[in-house]
Amino acid sequence: MKRPQILVTNRIHEEVILRLAAVGEVEVNQQFEPMSPALLGARLATADAMMGFMTDRIDRQVLAGAPRLQVVACALKGFDSYDVEACTDAGVWLTIVPDLLTEPTAELALGLAIALGRRILAADGHVRSGAFKGWRPHFYGTGLAGSVATIVGFGRVGQAIARRLRGFDCHVIAVDPQDPADALAPVSPLVEAIRKSDYIFLALPLTPETRHLIGAAEFSVARPGSLWINVGRGSVVDERAAAAALTAGRIGGYAADVFECEDWGEPRRPRDIDTELLQHPDTVLTPHIGSAVRSVRLAIEHRAADNILAVLEERSPPDAVNRPAGRMRR
Repeated sequence: MKRPQILVTNRIHEEVILRLAAVGEVEVNQQFEPMSPALLGARLATADAMMGFMTDRIDRQVLAGAPRLQVVACALKGFDSYDVEACTDAGVWLTIVPDLLTEPTAELALGLAIALGRRILAADGHVRSGAFKGWRPHFYGTGLAGSVATIVGFGRVGQAIARRLRGFDCHVIAVDPQDPADALAPVSPLVEAIRKSDYIFLALPLTPETRHLIGAAEFSVARPGSLWINVGRGSVVDERAAAAALTAGRIGGYAADVFECEDWGEPRRPRDIDTELLQHPDTVLTPHIGSAVRSVRLAIEHRAADNILAVLEERSPPDAVNRPAGRMRR
């Protein structure tokens, strides 16, 4: 009997490869750059399972050329570049890793907020430049203690951010909680919350409803000097509007770990980060490192492997986001 073919589109830990190799033939993209759409399509032509990452896009066209594919196991939480309906119609399981990214992403959100509010990048550059000669009355910024912080998107990541902010004696406001009864903070409409907040944390998934949820209108009602932190999805924010608000002095700073150019499922996505945003001194920008903790990344890969192994063993995968026709597993 022919062993299943398993495609892994990014480099992963050797111990995870060995787990998969126990049940099938594993091909891993060992390059730092992601597979091109053409190469991905060619490799999926004979694949039974795929471990996918944020740099991949799976749609009907790709699935039409993958007749043997049984499961796409995403090593991620946000799956907006994977077409759930297309996978279901093609008889392919689609799975995610729903929770392992929560804590490290919340930690990074606070790190970005502190770096932005306390002007850490500018202060670090000052010391490194050789200009530092001892204390002087400059680089004054904004602290978390006693501030008002709104969290837009009060799911697992949003709640984890809220728990951490309480340790800084912040007054937390929740916008768009999954369950208002369990929000752990007063719930407010978006615009009302923005008007009264010193910090605004964005922890939303990307959906048609959240695309450019934050744009010129929202920045225009913000409290002067307010600081914005996006750890959800890049396209939740209109980055040009963010840059314009910074330049005009309507907001005090913008920090992000996610960017519009990364959202592969968006046909109108820009190909690069807005230049004005990149060059503005009141920004802190990190290259999507929310889950970049070694132990966490290993756990995420193992969880994605769990889903692949379940399907290849004819069981329902534990983290499925669909139930494809003809794949009713025991």
